[in-house]
Parts: sequence; C-alpha cells; structure tokens
Amino acid sequence: MSSHPFQQQDAASQASARMRPRDAASLLLVDRSGDTPRVLMGKRGSAHVFMPNLYVFPGGRRDRGDSRQAYLRDLNPLVLSRLTGGDASTAAVNRGRGLALAAVRELVEETGLLVGRTENGRKGISRLVADLGSLRYVARAITPPGNVRRFDTRFFLTFTDEAAVDPAGIRDSSELHDLRWLDMEELSSLNMPAITRTILDDVKAQMKSDPSLPFGSDGPFYFSRNGRFFRETI
Repeated sequence: MSSHPFQQQDAASQASARMRPRDAASLLLVDRSGDTPRVLMGKRGSAHVFMPNLYVFPGGRRDRGDSRQAYLRDLNPLVLSRLTGGDASTAAVNRGRGLALAAVRELVEETGLLVGRTENGRKGISRLVADLGSLRYVARAITPPGNVRRFDTRFFLTFTDEAAVDPAGIRDSSELHDLRWLDMEELSSLNMPAITRTILDDVKAQMKSDPSLPFGSDGPFYFSRNGRFFRETI
C-alpha cells in the first residue's frame, strides 16, 4: 500500500484521468459512551468496482434529490459556511446542505441507524426527516485521476449521544456488511483505504485537542494536481 492516503488503480486510462469527480458524503458516527471512543465501520462487498473488500465509513454519492429532503434542524451556521466556502447563494447553500442530507440518508440505507426520524409523507409513504444539527464537517478528499471512480467527498461526524442514536441498532446491508463499532485507537490491522485511515487519524488528533469537536473547527482537504498530492485546510 502506498504511504500516500490515496490509492490509484494500475490500469489508469486517459479517460479516467479526465473523469470529473462526483459529489459524495460520508459520516463518521462516534460512540463515546465507554472508556474510549468507538467509530462505526463496515466492509464493502467484493462486487463493488470502487474500493472492494475494504472497511469504510457509511457514505455514498449525493443524489439529485438530496437537497430537497426534509430536515428537523439545519446545519450549524459555522458548518454550513465552511461547506460553502462562505458562499451564501441559494445554490451553494442547497448543495452544501444536500451533502449533509446525503450522508444521513446513506447511513440509514447502509446501517439502519437514523439521525432524525421517519414520518408519513404523500400517500402514506414513509420518508426520512434528517436532523443535521449535530453534524460536524471534518474533512474533504477528492479521488485522484486514474481511479475507476472519482468522488469529491465531504466527511461529516456526529456523536451517538448528540444524535440520539442507539449503537445496538446496526444491521448489515447490501452496501456494507460486517458492521462494527471499533475502538478508534485499535484500528492499525484493519484493511481500509489509506485515505480513510488518514482522515481517521486527523479526527483522532482533533479529538485529543478538544473532545467536543467544535463546529467551527478546521479540517483537512486532500487533493491532487499535476501528479502531486496536497493537503490544505478547510
């Protein structure tokens, strides 16, 4: 495995190099009820084209309808401002909020855990009403050119106690299996993408500095340009 947080595919083509990254979101759900914090991770199936057989945080790409999802509480203003880069336009705010809503939706679909509630919508169909109020924005990473898929992923984090989530309610899905609550200090042997491990290390360092992870805290942004890899602060 490369020492850099990104893993590139050996058979990179010119077409994949020009591939535009798609918006995606991931959610680190942390249980701090015990002596040491635990984070929820699951294993992607072998049939996945992107990152098969690796342990990851719940997440996936942002769907077009995510920005129109209902929500109980909006993102903290500091979080929303960092997501949009200070752009207060309706389009930027909707995109930023849509990323957070995508993270909550993917959490439900992949693990069964709900940050928010469900309610009956039109024609009695149950719908997700997310609670975004406890979400932090902790990192961003763009998959480098040369991979079979490219994503511009925003990483969110919330604590089970703040989000009113019961850690015992997890269930495997077709997207993630072998779901586990893992001690954040004992993950060295777990098979995970290098970027996942790097972001986890960043979060652990932030939590050691301030366990509450203030909403306005800075976070890392990983990307590549002209074959070189960069880490900036968001």
